[in-house]
Amino acid sequence: MNTKILVLGTRGFPNTQGGVEKHCEELYPRLAKLGCEITVLARSPYFLKQNRAAEWEGVKFKYIWCPRKKSIEALVHTFFGVIYARLKSPDILHVHAVGPSLLVPLAKMLGLKVIMTHHGPDYEREKWGKAAKMVLRLGEYFGVKFADRIIAISNLIKTGLEKKFERKDVVLIANGVNIPDFAFGGETLKKYGLFSGRYIFTACRFVPEKGLHDLINAYKSLTNPKFKLVIAGGADHETEYSRNLIKKAEAAEVTLTGFISGRPLAELYSNAGLFVLPSYYEGLPIALLEAMSYNLPVLVSDIEANKEVPIPSFRFFKASDANELAAKIEELFKAGISEEEKLNQKLTLVRDYDWDVISKQTKTVYENMRR
Repeated sequence: MNTKILVLGTRGFPNTQGGVEKHCEELYPRLAKLGCEITVLARSPYFLKQNRAAEWEGVKFKYIWCPRKKSIEALVHTFFGVIYARLKSPDILHVHAVGPSLLVPLAKMLGLKVIMTHHGPDYEREKWGKAAKMVLRLGEYFGVKFADRIIAISNLIKTGLEKKFERKDVVLIANGVNIPDFAFGGETLKKYGLFSGRYIFTACRFVPEKGLHDLINAYKSLTNPKFKLVIAGGADHETEYSRNLIKKAEAAEVTLTGFISGRPLAELYSNAGLFVLPSYYEGLPIALLEAMSYNLPVLVSDIEANKEVPIPSFRFFKASDANELAAKIEELFKAGISEEEKLNQKLTLVRDYDWDVISKQTKTVYENMRR
């Protein structure tokens, strides 16, 4: 008999911005192929009615309303989602991230079996105020204390939970990445006036903890750079920070593409000369893994989450240090990447970050829950 899974904590997918969304987009179609019956409870405001697929790649969708307001949308959506789950009585309710995990105790009171995937301590994100951070800490506490099983996407998160909550059954199942085909320069490069190998690239949301302001400041400080800076992404919710970031980028003649996916994103990854990730906070950075899958030279901030990915020490810079970032950009853009490093990157990804392996590991957790 197929295991029936309801999924909460993601906005939905495919082609929706966010690390949890990318994680779920890769994971659940694979689990469907492995015989699980997957229904994702998506947030309806993120999908136009004409774009709401009832099923995609074997995954079913139920669109549940919530207000599109960052301070309450996850909580409201999760509440309605837990009530819906009680009515449908799945074998397992799989909750992603610490915010939605605030309602794990309610799910347990209603008799549901719950798995929580911890994607990182979201209360460390700069975008949240004191009250929101307190709620997110409470969500982490409730999720870890009351969920039947805990999955952590990185060893840093796993060891942190074990130490903080003395829970010894946390399962490490990392984020993953696909090894893509190279996308030759075409319409996307032409659209933005770019040339292969002559731009540095990053892809992320426009929130303070991604450090994009440092990247723009570093680029602006360079004298007659021989490359452009291209940023793919946008803001889930427009804020003063995101508006100011766009103004800063435009003043520095940075190329902004907005959120993109599919072939256009693959083309930008494939033809970049250097990938930069200046974050202050990450869980386990999928964007970095994707850059490595395209054999790109990378430059990343020296936060612990980034250090968990095995890349050479010279590819790190001190987080928030725009001067060091600028110097490193010039140095590493010119140096490129050796064939030996490309091979090491590929071997690392195949060994440790294979989505097919990750999906089988997740299914094992599901099966153990049903015993």
